[in-house]
Amino acid sequence: MSLNILEECRDAGRIGISGHVRPDGDCVGACLGLWQYLSKCFPQAEVKIFLEQPADIYKEIKGFDEILSDFPDEAPFDVFFVLDCAADRLGDGEKYVQKAGKTINIDHHVSNQGSCGINVVRPDVGSTCEVLYDLMEPERLDREMAMAIYIGMIHDTGVFQYSNTTPATLEKAARLIGYGFDFPRLIQETFYQKTYVQAQIMGRTLMESIRFLEGACIVSAIDKKTMEFYHAEPKDLDGIVNQLRNIEGIECAIFMYQTGVLEYKVSMRSGEKVNVAEVASYFGGGGHARAAGCTLSGTFHDCVNNLSLHIEKQLKKWKSEHDKRDNSDF
Repeated sequence: MSLNILEECRDAGRIGISGHVRPDGDCVGACLGLWQYLSKCFPQAEVKIFLEQPADIYKEIKGFDEILSDFPDEAPFDVFFVLDCAADRLGDGEKYVQKAGKTINIDHHVSNQGSCGINVVRPDVGSTCEVLYDLMEPERLDREMAMAIYIGMIHDTGVFQYSNTTPATLEKAARLIGYGFDFPRLIQETFYQKTYVQAQIMGRTLMESIRFLEGACIVSAIDKKTMEFYHAEPKDLDGIVNQLRNIEGIECAIFMYQTGVLEYKVSMRSGEKVNVAEVASYFGGGGHARAAGCTLSGTFHDCVNNLSLHIEKQLKKWKSEHDKRDNSDF
C-alpha cells in the first residue's frame, strides 16, 4: 500500500521510532533517516528513537547520539514506527507499540506479514531504507538524510552486489550521492573495515569451519568461552557468514554463535539453490531468500543436523528440477 508519512503524523505531538534487536546498517540508517525527516518536517513534535546500542561505525549519522538504548517508561506515543522488522522483533521496544495511538510498519522482509495498524512491507525492494526513500518527499531530503538512507542501502545490498539490487536501487543511490557526502569513505568504514579483534575472530572462524553435504555447505561457530577470550560482542561477528559464503563451491553458509546454554543465534547466506528464508522460518526465524537467520536450541551438532535436513531437501529439489529442464531440451 502507499503511505503518506507526513499526513499520518501531521497532528502527532509525540512520535516514536524503533527497529529490531542487534540493529544492522539498514535498521540504523532507516531509524536515523526517519528521525531526521520527521524532526525537520515537524519541529514542534517530540520525536524519539529506541534501539539497542548500534556499533560506533554509525556514529557519524546525524541523530546517533539521540538513540535511547535503555528503553525507559514513556507516555503513549501518538504515532509509533516499526522499521526493518515486525513488532515482535523489537525487543524491549515492543511495549511502545502496544500503547501507541497509531502504529506504522515499514519493512522489506518477506517473512513479515504486517504487525501494525498500517503496514508497508515490500519484499521486492533491497532494503528498508530504499522503501523509506520511496515514501519521502524528495524536496525535503538533505545531505544528512541522504547519508543515512545510503548507508542502509549499501549494507542490505552488499554494496550493490546482491541479487536484491535493481536498476531502480542504483538510480536512487546515484541521486543520494549527489548530495555530496563522502560515500567511498562510508563504504570502507561501515562495511569493509574491521577491528583487529574482528579480524582475529573471522580468521579463527574460517580456520575451524567444516564443509558438509558433499562440500556444498559450510558451517562454523563461536562459543561463549571464545567470545569472552577475545572480549568480543555480537556486533564483532558481522561479515563472517558472508566471508564463508564467498568460498568457492559453497551454496549455503552457516555461522552460529552461542547466546546461552545450548542456544545459538544462526545466520545463513546462500546462492540460488537454497532459500534460507524457508529454512529459517521452519525454526521460527526469517529473512530473505539469500540471507536469513533464526535461534536454535541444542548442541552445535544438533543445530547443524537440524538445519542440514532442510538444506539438503532444497539442494535435491533444485537438482531434480534442473535435471527435468535439461532433459526436456532433448
